[in-house]
Amino acid sequence: MTQPIPVRAMRPDHKSILLATVAAVIAGASPMAALAEQVPADQSAAPPPAAPDPDAIVVSGFQRSLEEARRLKKISNIQLDVIVAEDMAKFPELNLAESLQRLPGVQITREAGEGRRISLRGLGSDFARVQLNGMEVLGNVDSAQDSRGQRSRDRSFDFNIFASELFSKAQIEKTYEAAQNEGGMAGTVGLFTGKPFEYGLGFKGAVSAKLGTNQYTKDAQPRLVALFSQNWNNNFGIAVSATYSKRKTTEQGHNTYNYTQPSAGDMHDLVAGGLDISHLSAAQQAKFLSGDLYFADGNRVSSWDARQERLGLTGAIQWRPASNLLLTVDLLHSQFTTHRDELHLATRPINGAGSTTLDTAAGSPWPANFQSASVVNALTYDNNGYVTSSNVSNVTFGSEHRRELNKNNFNQGALTFKWDATDKLSVDGHFGAETSKYDTPYDDKLYMRARGNLIANYGSDGRSASFSYPGTNLTDPSIYTMDDFYYRSFYNQSKLTEGVLNLHYKVNDVFTVRAGAAYHRFSQSGANYFYDGGDNGTKHTTRGTSVADITDVFSNASGSWLIGNYDRAFAKYHEYHRLAPKPDGTGGALVDIEQVYTTTEETESGYAQLDWDTTLFGKHFRGNAGLRGYHTDTHSQGWIQGSSYAYLGTADVHGHYSGVLPALNTVLELDSETLLRFAATKNLNRPSLDSIKALGTASLDPNVACDFTKPADKNNCYISVSLGNPNLKPFTDNTLDFAIEHYFGKVGLLSAGVFQKWVTNFVQGRTLHGLTFSQVGVPASSVTGASSSTNITDISQPYNVAGTKSITGLELAGQSQLSFLPKPFDKLGVQANFTYIHLPSDLTGISPVNYNATVYYETRVWGARVSMSHRDRWYSGKSSDPMSADTRGFEGSTYFDAAAFWNITPKFQFTVDAINLTNQKDTQFWGQARYLYNQNQSGTTYLAGLSYKF
Repeated sequence: MTQPIPVRAMRPDHKSILLATVAAVIAGASPMAALAEQVPADQSAAPPPAAPDPDAIVVSGFQRSLEEARRLKKISNIQLDVIVAEDMAKFPELNLAESLQRLPGVQITREAGEGRRISLRGLGSDFARVQLNGMEVLGNVDSAQDSRGQRSRDRSFDFNIFASELFSKAQIEKTYEAAQNEGGMAGTVGLFTGKPFEYGLGFKGAVSAKLGTNQYTKDAQPRLVALFSQNWNNNFGIAVSATYSKRKTTEQGHNTYNYTQPSAGDMHDLVAGGLDISHLSAAQQAKFLSGDLYFADGNRVSSWDARQERLGLTGAIQWRPASNLLLTVDLLHSQFTTHRDELHLATRPINGAGSTTLDTAAGSPWPANFQSASVVNALTYDNNGYVTSSNVSNVTFGSEHRRELNKNNFNQGALTFKWDATDKLSVDGHFGAETSKYDTPYDDKLYMRARGNLIANYGSDGRSASFSYPGTNLTDPSIYTMDDFYYRSFYNQSKLTEGVLNLHYKVNDVFTVRAGAAYHRFSQSGANYFYDGGDNGTKHTTRGTSVADITDVFSNASGSWLIGNYDRAFAKYHEYHRLAPKPDGTGGALVDIEQVYTTTEETESGYAQLDWDTTLFGKHFRGNAGLRGYHTDTHSQGWIQGSSYAYLGTADVHGHYSGVLPALNTVLELDSETLLRFAATKNLNRPSLDSIKALGTASLDPNVACDFTKPADKNNCYISVSLGNPNLKPFTDNTLDFAIEHYFGKVGLLSAGVFQKWVTNFVQGRTLHGLTFSQVGVPASSVTGASSSTNITDISQPYNVAGTKSITGLELAGQSQLSFLPKPFDKLGVQANFTYIHLPSDLTGISPVNYNATVYYETRVWGARVSMSHRDRWYSGKSSDPMSADTRGFEGSTYFDAAAFWNITPKFQFTVDAINLTNQKDTQFWGQARYLYNQNQSGTTYLAGLSYKF
């Protein structure tokens, strides 16, 4: 196998690469380039085509993919970007999200170096709807990190749940038309699996096998694909495909839990308890005791290691029982399983401040080496009071080994039909159902503690991290002791049933009337279970005991330390993953059960649309205009919980909303190569699933003497309730789009577009007063002594904010085959795009600038391409407080990927892929000064393989 090139130390000039790529695109757009790629106008002068060889294999590659995608974009009446598979079972990228990021307006997040979610046109991933074979699809996987929404179950779609080889096409509908189901305010991503009639007559097939590795994991990573299609004269056909991949991943680096700011009283208590600050200067001691300093929490080195298996199966049956009727059945199953080991060494004081380096002496049952306080030898801090470096002895560490099993199963079945009833009337639609299950049978933690010395240095600006442990052997079991076990489990399931019916009536050569109706029922349910060391009883039997016989040495690029071994620890302490007391009665009841809910949305909608294809001032003019009406009923049930997670009752709330959405899309063809597009549309986005859950908490202030027998203004009963809001209205937007597109040659395209969105009904939290239990929908039994007419003092609930937020975007894109260059450079091609987004400062999740570029070289025998993707710094939360961790985000990043192929024979192809060539760092920050929150790397992945077509 090819040896990895040592590129980590290289610092590519991203600006130069971008300028060079743009220059190449401009050059490709020149009249000479267009002329060089033009088909001769006098087709009769061209030599007659050779008779086709029935045994020949047509080689289709990246250039062919660009050509077909461009054709679909050009003929569309809406703003559309498309990616087409290069060949059977061969999508341009190994991950769907990474393919989509090559399109203007798309930004992605990554998980272990692999694309996960997309944001589109200035709105976050919750606003980008995904459809699979025409049906809306929700599918979430887990994230390794809490800071990336580890167990979030939302409307976002995780593209790494599917292998890209399952799909023949992916497209983004950037403007809305009435014939499309409402939703997806940022746009709609359509994913399509292959159909037998698309692959031609007879038996066709393709198999592919790749083997890869990663520079950190150094494992063998197989990736297998098989696709078979049989088409009986376009009357009946069957296509099946299967993909399987297995790989290890790792993300490793340094991180914090943001910060802790101990008060002056806390600091004096720590010093009185034995914390030694005598090595500091008088000025530093005064500052230390003032309560003005912010200390990094955690000071953690981490490794998120996973073993992933992905299985995907598709089936498609097409039947033409009559020449004017086509029936298609699509089936898809995807299974994504992750065994993860999270391995962390962090500061975790026993009697100290937060998760800082500051600790005092521990008591029983902790061993003797824990019976002394920390010593602060030195520290530095910046103008904000943030401690940028510290040297502390007798620090208490926590070694955490967290093991998880995550199972994600997705199933979809859909029947699609198209009936050309007459030469003017046609009917089409689909009926289908799908389920998406996310299950974590176990998510356990094994905690150990250690004592040692730590020098933590975050740089003068607090944005980098390096840790050293002078005089401390972190692989010595004698400095460690056992703490406890923590058992957890999570469950979530989504279901969707959908039916769509469309009528098309061609009035004449100019006008077509379209009308239809749709039914959509979505439901989601879930529950989280937490069983910590106090409740399960392990803390009382394990804490303070020796770890000499239950540890392993773990090493990565950040260092080496001891971690707990589950098999040996379970055997030693007679433990196992459990959510209940052991058979001998040890361990208390499971009390911490959270996020228990069921939410349902049921929507009926209908539309009428007029399509036209005519001339305007002598120019070809086409488009559509229509209205879509919708009505949605919501129903949410959720647990109400009090102190210590006690179940107090179930909230049961119904809601509804309705509206009308107008849409106009127009295309004016200035000539055969240049188009002007204009769209004016209104669309919606349903509120986040977290916001509409009816679950919540309810409590009565125990410090006030409450008497429910007295009137509300005299009973001194302070009742607080926190609750989701199933009555939230959807986000709505009014959008204007304008674009100009110029097509030339076989693949050439230059486009520029601007859009303006005015968005209303944003959601934020508020507090209401004086409503009764019956008005809020919370059971009165949740507070002992209350009745349905009892007033609730404070109700915290999300609500729709009045006002409008404006989002403006610019999208530029270009692609060209540089055939005007002298040989052999005439086989070069380029593809690039640039997006700029201007949006209000309180909207987060979006980089203001992102750009992508691909340079490729392709012949019928071999080809290669290199792709670059960049997005600027972006925020996931903001606060006006300079030192608030509510301000957080990600630094800008640039990823480089490469791929190459060699057609050994017309049927055999050898391929090589390299992902994340520069081992890009993923850096998260907190606060307006952008202090380090988390920084990790996942390594470069290489794959090589063979594919066979027949």
